[in-house]
Amino acid sequence: MKLSIAVNYSGDVKAMADQVVQFEDAGVDLVWVPEAYGMDAPSVMGYLAAITKRVEIASGILPIYSRTPTLLAMTAVGVDVLSGGRCVLGLGASGPQVIEGWHGVAYDRPIGRTREIVEICRKVWAREEKLNHQGRNYAMPLPLDQGTGLGVPLKIITHPPRPQIPILLASLGPKNVELTAEVANGWLPTMFVPQRASSVWGDDLARGQAKRDPALGPMDVVAGGMVAFVGKSEVAQMQDYGRPSTALYVGGMGAVGQNFYNTLMCRYGWEAEAREIQQLYLNGNKSEAEAKVPSEFLEASSLIGDEGYVTERIAAYAAAGVTYLNVTPVGSDPVGTIQRLRQLV
Repeated sequence: MKLSIAVNYSGDVKAMADQVVQFEDAGVDLVWVPEAYGMDAPSVMGYLAAITKRVEIASGILPIYSRTPTLLAMTAVGVDVLSGGRCVLGLGASGPQVIEGWHGVAYDRPIGRTREIVEICRKVWAREEKLNHQGRNYAMPLPLDQGTGLGVPLKIITHPPRPQIPILLASLGPKNVELTAEVANGWLPTMFVPQRASSVWGDDLARGQAKRDPALGPMDVVAGGMVAFVGKSEVAQMQDYGRPSTALYVGGMGAVGQNFYNTLMCRYGWEAEAREIQQLYLNGNKSEAEAKVPSEFLEASSLIGDEGYVTERIAAYAAAGVTYLNVTPVGSDPVGTIQRLRQLV
């Protein structure tokens, strides 16, 4: 099993980048650079490419609505060139709050758009012929009756270091997970509970795998949670670090009936808790919402305890198909935690 970690994109970026170098030395295999509505991820990815040597550098995630498909392909090529073939293109649909509120783009047909973007990126990277894609959502070149009529098929000028760059999709819903298992190199779920993952996504993954091109090879699964090596008396305190983010996503990331994370919590079996968290959060009672996050969920979605317990949790993630253990170290020594974890995976 490989190790991955998401960096903090909202603080001192240069200090974060220096820490990435330490994480690389400690044994991290892949670093995720998030993008929400702050700094863009590719700028940070390019900087990391210059100061690291081995670690894979992934966008986690670039929203499919914020860039054209060809710009996504070009961006991945740029990072791949600068890093010597270490780019991973993480894509996702994000949500209507960010896409329509920040980017001013209609949040429509996410599954169809994702499928076409994956296809277009791979055509661009293969560089076998000039790009000509005529789909429902994207057309390159534009048809003659649209625009000026002067568009022509083109081929990317830069020769990509690799004919194919790994594409990982962040997906949660049934149809999106099915698409991921069909076309992506890897899957990036969130709020992952290994013991319940199969009951939630097993059928979706199976349907996608049945349509998967064998040439793609096995699909990577990138999942994990908070990690800390502590004694029993400190476990609950460390798990509580997950309350604010869980309450934010389950309660505040979307309206009632339009919150993917709330739906996931319900599918896991915590329906009453999910509804209560959302009601409290949307009414402005954030601390009360955090208190309602089930302790059982915090335990089941993390790796916090003594070395023996953490080893058991690693085995649980491996049994659920996880190939990249994606962790968030909590505590005063994150690099030391990663060094210790590296010895166990």
